[in-house]
Amino acid sequence: MPEQLTKHPEVTLQVLRSAGAKCAEGVSQDILTTCPTERFCKLPGGEICVFGLNDASKMTQITSAEWKTLLPSAVPESPPTSESFMGEALLSGGLGLLAGVAIGLAVSHLRRRHP
Repeated sequence: MPEQLTKHPEVTLQVLRSAGAKCAEGVSQDILTTCPTERFCKLPGGEICVFGLNDASKMTQITSAEWKTLLPSAVPESPPTSESFMGEALLSGGLGLLAGVAIGLAVSHLRRRHP
């Protein structure tokens, strides 16, 4: 019988109830004996245990090694932080300022030589 992981466990439990499942009613847990009562559902065809993301560590059917194989591909790259934008802005601003000073000095030097 499966354990299910979802971002919205309460909604999943409601959907299962609407299909006739007995969820969180204290019915006998014949196979999923370690499932928390409030997350357990029994249907005519079997049992299901619904976990939210915060309770993923309580799941028993997925090993640590299996979780680790999923994580590298499942975790999106983090977007650049405001700190990296700030660093880039300071660098490009500083370079722009230096370029402006250099051009200004060159122009003023040329004007002094050619009145």
